[in-house]
Amino acid sequence: MSRVQTLTVSEDETDQRLDRWLRRRFEHLSQIKIEKMCRKGELRVDSGRVKPATRLTAGQQVRVPPLPDADSMPTRRDEYVSPADAKMIQSCVIYRDDHIIALNKPPGLPVQGGSKQTRHVDGISSALRFGLDEKPKLVHRLDKDTTGVLLLARTQIAAKGLTAAFRHRDTRKIYWALVAGVPTPYLGEIKTGLVKAPGHGKQGEGEKMIPVHLRDIDDTPGAKRAHTHYATLYRVAGRASWVAMEPITGRTHQLRAHMAAIGHPIVGDGKYGGSGQENMGDGWGAQLGGVISKKLHLHARSLSFQHPVTRKQITVTAPLPDHMVHSWDTFGWTEDLAADDPFEKLQ
Repeated sequence: MSRVQTLTVSEDETDQRLDRWLRRRFEHLSQIKIEKMCRKGELRVDSGRVKPATRLTAGQQVRVPPLPDADSMPTRRDEYVSPADAKMIQSCVIYRDDHIIALNKPPGLPVQGGSKQTRHVDGISSALRFGLDEKPKLVHRLDKDTTGVLLLARTQIAAKGLTAAFRHRDTRKIYWALVAGVPTPYLGEIKTGLVKAPGHGKQGEGEKMIPVHLRDIDDTPGAKRAHTHYATLYRVAGRASWVAMEPITGRTHQLRAHMAAIGHPIVGDGKYGGSGQENMGDGWGAQLGGVISKKLHLHARSLSFQHPVTRKQITVTAPLPDHMVHSWDTFGWTEDLAADDPFEKLQ
């Protein structure tokens, strides 16, 4: 068992998340252990309580409580990747260079672990080394049931650059979704506050983001401004629509909460649309019934960013997952029907 340590954040470690910073220094630490130390107040930055996602800046003092020696720690579950998982995650690669990997994340696979998640992208990403010593690092997230473009950094310089780009909104993300009803106007924007409502589980499971009117944001503790562009591309009478969305801000569940807030929840979204409600043509209900899958129909279609090393502009595009392909086929839609930039008139 080590003693209490006080470590200083260096210049090249600025803007890293606390949990990732720790796991680079103490590779035997699990994410669950880090979260527990934060909850108990054992892990502190400049004497203050912190969360795993807290961003560090150069010169800060990180108090690390006594840790078991690496040799005495049980083998982390995410150190072993089964051949099946390795093959699966490698098949998801849609872009790769010396510094970056992009995946087309499948539905149902969490990006990071939690109290009930033992199989996740971060845990099996060691199968994505492709000759490098370290596994690639996450630089942003997608919800468990959301599919599409997910970037990972293969080098420290790429991780630092991409993390800063996401934080300062220097990336451009376009999502596709199948939603209940037909949003009007066809091209528009949604501006609200979003505040987290506690979940029903012991660890806050089931928490939701609740829209707050712009005038009430300052008087609502924890509320943050959220801004989404949307474009209605095609529709099926009044029952459903293919919608493109561009999140201008990056709040938790932003697109799902925003579409539900205007009365057009994303198909398959039980959390925000009611898992048992079928759309009857009035624009509500997150299930269309029939042959349409009950899986979430939300897909991170494309991600544009400046490469952190070459400085070239890159756009990565992810094909639709199987359940959305089936829905698109049912309605007679094809991916090439969408404009490259459905939000050109809003720029």
